[in-house]
Amino acid sequence: MITVNIRYTGKDGKAREFAREMMEKGVVEAIRAEEGNLRYEYYLPVDDPETVLLIDAWESQEAIDVHHGSPMMKTIAELREKYDLHMTVERFVSADEAPGDEKFIRK
Repeated sequence: MITVNIRYTGKDGKAREFAREMMEKGVVEAIRAEEGNLRYEYYLPVDDPETVLLIDAWESQEAIDVHHGSPMMKTIAELREKYDLHMTVERFVSADEAPGDEKFIRK
């Protein structure tokens, strides 16, 4: 599993407006229905009203690549531009894909 954390930051509440429009247009629901998507959720930091955190998880890099090639990416890019958002991105792989880490994980 690959998890991607994307922080969208804007001004005057634009990041929250972006997330709302993504949900209202059905883009979020469509992404969640894509093969290989495990999670697509927005979170609002308590101490930063100008940022929205997206946690996006996929079964594999191949699933992400298909998503990135989908028509939804054009819609997402247009909305990012509309709301003048800037992004930071972090990627994580599951412990199952990081040999040696399992000995530090209590299940």
